[in-house]
Amino acid sequence: MEIIKTKEGSNLKVAVEGRLDTVTAPQLEKELRDNLDGIKELDFDFEKLQYISSAGLRVLLSAQKIMNKQGVMKVFHVNSDVLEVFDVTGFVDILTIV
Repeated sequence: MEIIKTKEGSNLKVAVEGRLDTVTAPQLEKELRDNLDGIKELDFDFEKLQYISSAGLRVLLSAQKIMNKQGVMKVFHVNSDVLEVFDVTGFVDILTIV
């Protein structure tokens, strides 16, 4: 998995490439923990995300809870496989998917 972060003021964009699973989720969790202070808008770009597991969903849920308190979180460019996981797990109702 590769994580590409772009910070502009209080906006953080995070592009995730590859697989977000039990092996890689801790890496994303650490990146978010280290970079969310002062962030008002968190945007995930999942254009190149191939797969997400329950561990990845847990990281997204944790980020959503933080952003509910300090701003907004959006998820962009979700492919059909990842969208199906979001749909089956009810995450389509929790996340703002653009």
